[in-house]
Amino acid sequence: MSDQARVDYLIIGAGIAGASIAYWLARHGSVLLVERESQPGYHSTGRSAALYMESYGPPQVRALTCASRAFFDHPPEGFAEHPLLTPRGALFFANSAQRAQLDEHEALVRSVSDKVQRLDAQQTRAMVPVLRDEDLIGAVYEEDASDIDVHALHQGFLRGARAAGARVLCHAEVQAITRGEDSQTWRVHTSQGELLGGVIVNAAGAWADEIGRLAGAAPIGLQPKRRSAFTFAAPAGSEHWPMFMPVDEAFYIKPDAGLLLGSPANADPVPPQDVQAEELDIAIAIDHIQNATTLEIRRPAHVWAGLRSFVADGSFVGGYDRELPGFFWAAGQGGYGIQSAPAAGETYAALVRGEPVPAHIARFGVEAGALSPGRTDVS
Repeated sequence: MSDQARVDYLIIGAGIAGASIAYWLARHGSVLLVERESQPGYHSTGRSAALYMESYGPPQVRALTCASRAFFDHPPEGFAEHPLLTPRGALFFANSAQRAQLDEHEALVRSVSDKVQRLDAQQTRAMVPVLRDEDLIGAVYEEDASDIDVHALHQGFLRGARAAGARVLCHAEVQAITRGEDSQTWRVHTSQGELLGGVIVNAAGAWADEIGRLAGAAPIGLQPKRRSAFTFAAPAGSEHWPMFMPVDEAFYIKPDAGLLLGSPANADPVPPQDVQAEELDIAIAIDHIQNATTLEIRRPAHVWAGLRSFVADGSFVGGYDRELPGFFWAAGQGGYGIQSAPAAGETYAALVRGEPVPAHIARFGVEAGALSPGRTDVS
């Protein structure tokens, strides 16, 4: 690519964060998405067993998730061939020692949704018959929780961005970032040559602090964490089960394409990498699942892991760097980046352009200051 091809917005990372920002930015200026891998979404986006759940995450994440619901339910014409959400439901069950936790979870869910039920033990087992009887006191059922078609969502953003003129450059590893002589242009040196941009949007996922370092920014304290998952044979009728987990989140299970998907719900700190599942993680999950249910897991059908990246306070980081003009952070998506992508992408695209949070998103409680990398306790 010619080093003269300066763009207004150079987005590093073409996962769900970068793609959603590009979708909203491309109508306002020239956009180039730069992706190190051979295809967008290779790491976290492509490995996510995403569920839309309005109660999931810290306050700003919940606000962005709720603000995303209208887009999920009614995406723009031509965005996707099929619905982005499929009803699933989410059930959090508890034993007698976890009653207080269950009460707290119920209060949290009711703070964002009126579609919630408190179930007794019999009702809980009717919904998920494999749960063991011993000391089960009941559950909280979030009716609105839905499976997300991650591929359709991601591709819809990329397709829409391209239709508005954005370009995507894969196999382009960022090696150095410097300022041009005019101080208005970034020079991004990649394995495919030098790229020029007016604004850098750092949507590099687990590698966001690495990109920040190359540009001369102070780190935001991003910590990638491994989350392992596996699929296994499903009993008849399980395709209608909700996603279910104990209220302490020791594991979770959800139906997935004729199988069951299980996870130890782990969050193991690791360096940014092409992460692989650890055998011990899978063994721990299988033990928890077989103790809590009558399911027998002889051999997982498929095992994998993905990265979920967090800053200290667990929330998103979206805003311009305090000390580095023209450098915008879109990082710390944790495990919430997909369910909140429509509103987060639109919000970040507005902030990149110096605009306020869009009114239809702000009414859910989304605040630019609460997303800013300059807020307290990010690092």
